Amino acid sequence: MLDIGFTELLLVAVIALVVLGPERLPQAIRTTAYWVGKIRRSFQSAKEELEREIDADGIRQQLHNEAVMKELNKTREQFQSQINDLKKSVNIDSAEDQTASGENTSPEGDSMSGDDSVKQPAVKDPSAHLSQDKGQ
Repeated sequence: MLDIGFTELLLVAVIALVVLGPERLPQAIRTTAYWVGKIRRSFQSAKEELEREIDADGIRQQLHNEAVMKELNKTREQFQSQINDLKKSVNIDSAEDQTASGENTSPEGDSMSGDDSVKQPAVKDPSAHLSQDKGQ
């Protein structure tokens, strides 16, 4: 606030002692301290009332919450893109395996090369397999 050092305070005290004299100096110091304290308290109460009116803590909390939500959304989008990349790579890998072997394979890995009577539907959504595995 005010950058007043010890030497400046000492100079003011000496001048006050010379001007007011030793009889009136203690009363002047008490009066000055009283008014300075009263002014400080009034400024502090005005500051607190203003903060209460504008709800500064609520605004700070809301800004913090918004920052956290942005970070969570960013992380969610990163995970979603990684999941999509994995889905694409799993679809490509399974299509390459089926075309390379020339056989239809069930999700359990059993070969069904000669038996057309029992057909298993092909898995189109590999995430369904992953979610079933996670649940177990």
